Amino acid sequence: MASLSPGEGPGGEALRMNDTNNNPAGYSIEEGNAASRNAYNWSKKTFANRVGKPGEPAQDLDGGFSNEIRFGAERLGISSDGIGTKIEVAERLNKYDSLGYDLVAMTADDLIAAGFVPTNLSNIIDVNHLDYDVVDQLMRGLHDAANFAGIAITGGEIAELGNRIGGWPGAKMNFNWCSTAIGVLHPSLAQPLSGKTARAGHAVVALRSPSFRSNGYSLARKTLTRLFGDNWHDAPYDGPDQFANWGEAMLEPSLIYSPGVAALLDAGLPLHGVAHITGGGVADNFKRVLKNGLGAVLNNLFEPFPAMQRLCEIGGLDAETAYLYWNMGTGMLLVTDEDSAEAVVASLRASGYLAQVAGHLTAEPGVTLRVGAGELRYA
Repeated sequence: MASLSPGEGPGGEALRMNDTNNNPAGYSIEEGNAASRNAYNWSKKTFANRVGKPGEPAQDLDGGFSNEIRFGAERLGISSDGIGTKIEVAERLNKYDSLGYDLVAMTADDLIAAGFVPTNLSNIIDVNHLDYDVVDQLMRGLHDAANFAGIAITGGEIAELGNRIGGWPGAKMNFNWCSTAIGVLHPSLAQPLSGKTARAGHAVVALRSPSFRSNGYSLARKTLTRLFGDNWHDAPYDGPDQFANWGEAMLEPSLIYSPGVAALLDAGLPLHGVAHITGGGVADNFKRVLKNGLGAVLNNLFEPFPAMQRLCEIGGLDAETAYLYWNMGTGMLLVTDEDSAEAVVASLRASGYLAQVAGHLTAEPGVTLRVGAGELRYA
């Protein structure tokens, strides 16, 4: 789940749970989209409170996971998010020092997707009861992730809420963890990245995701429970990765993309839109930057994270379901000029990321994915 914005509801676990045969994840993306649009519309009615004053929000960035606020000439971005039910995996394994990467990735990458270079983060940990060692592991990981992203942790709170917070019964501590991050608009940009300057023929570059990131865990946990029972995290993992069990495979941390995208902007390479692929899959998230009736053909995406592919095989999940709820190996999509695409790929690889040209924009609306399982089309 990410910040409130119209059209959002990308598979975050705070959506209404309705376990039906027609809904393999147990929640409704469509209802989440509708609820988020309604929530954003209420929020937008408050924008007038700051018109002409410090903190004035942008009026024209509907559809993204972050928004712009203005303080004189300074243009900042703000984004809030959490890591959802991936927390339960950490509780099952009693291992918490990688979750900070998920927390930073969810907000920092939402910011850079709009052209805001992340600078600061505040976080809140709601717990049932306090365990010093667990909090120490969480914050050690958050420290490491913040250093990777080049941001400062400048606020936070730990709130003990008793039985208002639940989770894995055997955990030392049950908790929920969310953050708000801010960033500054990159000086090379006259306005935030939104897809408005994209044109048919522009190239699309993909960044590989080496994990589930922090989305789609309701579907994954439901499938694993059906296959292996309540203690699915201890079930031996038989995929090509070097994981001992399914718990380890599911806990693999998110890769933070913001430093690599910021380096592109530092180099003056053109970007017209960036989609952070969170819950809701590739097409739903990419459509947020497809303005002016544009569409896309993506015929060279990365192969799915091996654990995703294996879970599809043993769980009987079809490609349509998997690409709807999971990133399937692609964590971010960037729109650039056709003649700049290879330079963008080279810069990202120099920053340590796996990147490749994945397709192009079309004058016709809709997103077509040509993947190993066949052709998937999204209106």
